[in-house]
Amino acid sequence: MAKSQPSVLVAPLYSSAISLLMIVMAFVELCDAVTVVDVYRLVQYDLAGVPFGSRLAALNHHAGSSLLSSSAGAGAAVDLSRTVLILPVRELNLTFIKEYIGQRKMLGGLLLLLPPALNPQNIDSEGGTDHDSAKDLVKEVLNELERLLIHANIPYPVYFGFEDEHVNAVLADVKKNDATGQLATATTGGYKLVVAAPQPKKIASPTIANIQGWLPGLKADGDSNQLPTIAVVASYDTFGAAPALSVGSDSNGSGVVALLEIARLFSILYSSPKTRGRYNLLFALTSGGPYNYDGTHKWLHSLDQRLRETIDYAICLNSIGSSNNELWVHVSKPPDNVYIKQIFEGFSSVSKELGIKVALKHKKINISNPRVAWEHEQFSRLRVTAATLSKLSTAPDLLESTGALSDNRYSVDEASISGSVKLVAESLARHIYGHEGKNIDIFADDSSLSINPSYIRSWLQFLSSTPRVAPFLPKNDPLVMALKKELADHTVEVNVQQEVLDEVFTFYDSISDRLHIYQVASVTFDLLLLLVLGSYLITLFSFLVITTKGLDDLISLFRRPTSRKTKSA
Repeated sequence: MAKSQPSVLVAPLYSSAISLLMIVMAFVELCDAVTVVDVYRLVQYDLAGVPFGSRLAALNHHAGSSLLSSSAGAGAAVDLSRTVLILPVRELNLTFIKEYIGQRKMLGGLLLLLPPALNPQNIDSEGGTDHDSAKDLVKEVLNELERLLIHANIPYPVYFGFEDEHVNAVLADVKKNDATGQLATATTGGYKLVVAAPQPKKIASPTIANIQGWLPGLKADGDSNQLPTIAVVASYDTFGAAPALSVGSDSNGSGVVALLEIARLFSILYSSPKTRGRYNLLFALTSGGPYNYDGTHKWLHSLDQRLRETIDYAICLNSIGSSNNELWVHVSKPPDNVYIKQIFEGFSSVSKELGIKVALKHKKINISNPRVAWEHEQFSRLRVTAATLSKLSTAPDLLESTGALSDNRYSVDEASISGSVKLVAESLARHIYGHEGKNIDIFADDSSLSINPSYIRSWLQFLSSTPRVAPFLPKNDPLVMALKKELADHTVEVNVQQEVLDEVFTFYDSISDRLHIYQVASVTFDLLLLLVLGSYLITLFSFLVITTKGLDDLISLFRRPTSRKTKSA
């Protein structure tokens, strides 16, 4: 019988161990993440030493869904300093957001949910049914929200995410809990949002890259003079509230696409001496556009002065993907300037044939003002005639409308870009070949010189899924290399100029991360679980002692020991 005792005890011990393991596993399961999603942090930057944007990246607080608490009474604010608010942009109340940011009220964090249609990774070349609904519901609110966020100093983490079935399910539970008037806390339980991000660091000496290519004109025999030059320029980089989402399909993806197509068309014309014009064509993709066109400034100063003096005029392309058939020609020199008249009359003549309305807008520049509203103003400061073609009637404010969250593939129209390409290419060609005022269709449809909609679509699709905020693009970034290669396919002497961004702008890293959403139990549950585990372990211990040593030994463990005086007596 003595030999069989250990085997008799094995069964209850094994069963007890399995039960305890199941309890522990159940507890661990409660700590697993409900879902993990990609999130994109609000930009953090300094402008002339003044801090703007979100100043923190790490997140570790319970989730809430409202700036109000029903338990505190209608319109009463509650302490949200330890709460991460999840707010869908579709339902956003800008009044409360302005109040919290304007009065610097503290939040644990802010997660703004965007419609899936605004995700650059979810778009397709044909658009979709979400286009109109997403645009109509959120564009105006989103634009106002971005202006508010990028010009504020926010002392807590702000992230953007996208609605999906998992996040929406979590939000529905959070709303249900908030409806009781009791925010989620460590005492009550709920959902916890965690982003394990280090403290953001300054980006040391961010670079900007300018790309240029040539199409040399045809010189007459014995002509030693330099040919005149026409420059076609477009800034390719962007800026937005969320750098990792700033694709800028219209501003200025449309300008980049148009420049590449114009270069392709003229490369065909210039491929034969018989059709090569007596003008050099200079194509430049510049960086630093949102930052007073800093890249354009540095590129122009790097050009040989003799070359710069050969530039008759420059055409800068900016935000030309509008579908309203109306474009503006912005200039700094007076409208009666010879070259300005030439540019505008050329555009006007072609625009009538295309059914596009073109208007001229003159704005003097203030040399002492460091603010550069349009790219052509960098040329004007060096006394080079230039104009900007844009759908915008007025220049946006600094760091605004240069790659907003709503500026995606669905905000541009391919036909409008094709029309703008035809307008610029045809007017340039008529000037180069001396056909001004003549109804000659050089880039006629269904000819070898016709505009290629597939080419425009493919590049628009690529740029609409590629964030292009210059300070976050490393040297030899695939985007820069792709643009360089494409320009090299149509022009010669292509080179990339690397420069350091103006020091007045300072940027910080940590622009995207992974958000872990945990469902956590309340402290009451933890105490109950601890009580159950403690009771179970005491019962198990008592059972084992009684089984192995007997009841008397168990009782003796709790019996008060005999005092020394009693023993000596």
